[in-house]
Amino acid sequence: MSEKVLMKGNEAIAEAAIQAGCHHYFGYPITPQTEVAAYMAKRMPKIGGTFLQAESEVSAINMVIGVASTGKRVMTSSSSPGVSLKAEGISYLAGCDLPAVVVNVQRGGPGLGGIQPSQSDYFQSTKGGGHGDYRNIVLAPASVQEMASLTVKAFDLADKYSMVSMILADGTMGQMMEPVSLDIGEVKTYDKPWALTGTKCEREHNIVNSLYLKPEELEVKNFERYEKYKAIEENEVMYEEYLMDDAEVCVVAFGITSRVAKNAINEARANGVKVGMIRPITLWPFPKKVLADAADKCKAFICVEMNMGQMIEDVELAIRCKKPVYLCNRVGGMIPSPEEVLAKINEVNENGGAF
Repeated sequence: MSEKVLMKGNEAIAEAAIQAGCHHYFGYPITPQTEVAAYMAKRMPKIGGTFLQAESEVSAINMVIGVASTGKRVMTSSSSPGVSLKAEGISYLAGCDLPAVVVNVQRGGPGLGGIQPSQSDYFQSTKGGGHGDYRNIVLAPASVQEMASLTVKAFDLADKYSMVSMILADGTMGQMMEPVSLDIGEVKTYDKPWALTGTKCEREHNIVNSLYLKPEELEVKNFERYEKYKAIEENEVMYEEYLMDDAEVCVVAFGITSRVAKNAINEARANGVKVGMIRPITLWPFPKKVLADAADKCKAFICVEMNMGQMIEDVELAIRCKKPVYLCNRVGGMIPSPEEVLAKINEVNENGGAF
């Protein structure tokens, strides 16, 4: 068994990225993710890597584009307003089909909002966030261990599919400390014949570009990209099922709210309520099939979210509105309590899933 160390979630992301072969990091401080940048500032010089605190989030994401075009593993991190500033650059990464990892440790919004945790960037991350037709792979950790392991997974998926992978965490996950294993095994490598590494007069020039002035060419590229996205939806969905074998009520939650929901589910089960949970680990691709299958046996769904009900729309789409879907939420930096989730479970169960 590998040795575990006590780490903050933000630090676990940073160290896992380094272990995964990321030796290039560009960012800008913003609460509650600043520890990622601070950790990288200390570690990168020791491993011969590159750390640069850019003058802005816009500059940072464009530096990421530069390194990504050479085929090197590269990462940036920020929190909600900062990710908004990076959105144009993320769209350029998608348009160039370049791999990179973007970390968003969410805070309350909109606007500057507050520095407390939130999940209100779900739409931004899963529906694109910038301009144009594109997708990001979005991974939602629910523990400090997953902050590390999903960071490694994010780099592998980014390289495998030549696209942006995003870690969508929140201020609670970033600041909490838990034991974590950093034994990630052998680092995967991927062939990148498209990379700008210098021809050495031995091959044709590579061109990394997102500009297509002929609409016919751009249409072809977009169709090709969505064929890739289709393959990702078929092969890369990740989720956790908890006590779903006989569940009549299904809770759907991700990240920190899934941990709160588990406590409520355990209490409800102790009182005889047949309730379970499906936790999406990939927010995109979303676990549509497992939710659709659950709709055939459950009488109702409850989304537990720290937003105004953003994931609930994807749940309703996944189950084709076969069963009612209810919302249990807190916003503005507030976290639902186990008691609030339990009350909603009991309310839905007692009403038979139909109000």
